[in-house]
Amino acid sequence: MNGIARSDNSLLARWWWTIDRVNLVALVTMICVGALLTLAASPPVAEQIGLGTYHFASRQFVFLSAAFCIMMAVSLLDLRSIRRLAATAFCGAVVLTVATLVIGTEIKGATRWLYLGGLSLQPSEFLKPAFAVLAAWMFAEGRLDGHFPGNLIATGMFVLCMSLLLLQPDVGMSAVVFGTWAVQFFLAGLGLYLVAGIVLLAAGGLGAAYATFDHVRVRFDRFLDPNAAEGYQVGRALEAFRNGGLLGTGPGEGQIKTHLPDAHADFVFAVAGEEFGLIACLVIVGLFAVVILRGFIRAFKDDDLFVLLATAGLLTQFGLQAIINMASNLHLIPPKGMTLPFMSYGGSSTLALALAMGMMLALTRARPGRGGAL
Repeated sequence: MNGIARSDNSLLARWWWTIDRVNLVALVTMICVGALLTLAASPPVAEQIGLGTYHFASRQFVFLSAAFCIMMAVSLLDLRSIRRLAATAFCGAVVLTVATLVIGTEIKGATRWLYLGGLSLQPSEFLKPAFAVLAAWMFAEGRLDGHFPGNLIATGMFVLCMSLLLLQPDVGMSAVVFGTWAVQFFLAGLGLYLVAGIVLLAAGGLGAAYATFDHVRVRFDRFLDPNAAEGYQVGRALEAFRNGGLLGTGPGEGQIKTHLPDAHADFVFAVAGEEFGLIACLVIVGLFAVVILRGFIRAFKDDDLFVLLATAGLLTQFGLQAIINMASNLHLIPPKGMTLPFMSYGGSSTLALALAMGMMLALTRARPGRGGAL
């Protein structure tokens, strides 16, 4: 790529000289780490349920390869194309999410998946990044044109998304969408009284979830009770971190993963802790920090409000998902089934994250003459 001249005006050349290459490298590194962790964590799980040893690993390699292609392709788009893509994805995801409530398959008390041609699809995963970009668009238009009801439209989309997610139910993803909407509303110029109102709304929502959903109540009670033992998988995850120590037991040498039903999915961070140690876990945390901080820095240098709000929304989702997963593994919050971006097994999650990060890379590309990040 260094052979591409700055004077070259081709699409690829313009992409190369305007993309945030540090973030691009960090994201590609995450994908590679995810492939390694899936290879380390998934064989025992596959064998326990009667599948081939590398069943999950081979499927995840396909998902990660497709994710890389999606992320690179989307990062080539301009701002208008990003908005069009988000609008199309949002409409499609809403229709399919509604379909899950009617014809979806119930798993562990939640109806979030559609089975199409032998493949499972979780449409709500694609709802998140599409909502972040569309809400940013509406907030920005409302700020630029005082007569345009952008805040109202964005809030209406938020209510629609929350309603669909809570009907499934998916409290964790609802929290991520709420955080996205709140951050964007705040950056769009939300007044202090409304900030206080959102804080109260969050507290009320948490209380309502506790009162309404039995699984939420059980997890909170167990987490807050000092006399209660950790849940089975959380207890094994903590044991894995203790076994790993500073440098880990070595690739493939971890033992706890043979007792973790979700070692390849929600608890892949614990497998990283046992086999590769504390230092590897800190490197993983550092990769997330690089992507989030650089993304915000570049967004705040841009004079386009839409770019700022959309980037902030996408990075808020990305960061919250990582924090929830890692904190659950470490018993810092009540356990919540949420994947670690690009590192946990899951086709819908991996592809939706690729869409989100592709849009983030496109939004934070340098735009000379418009105040874009350089």
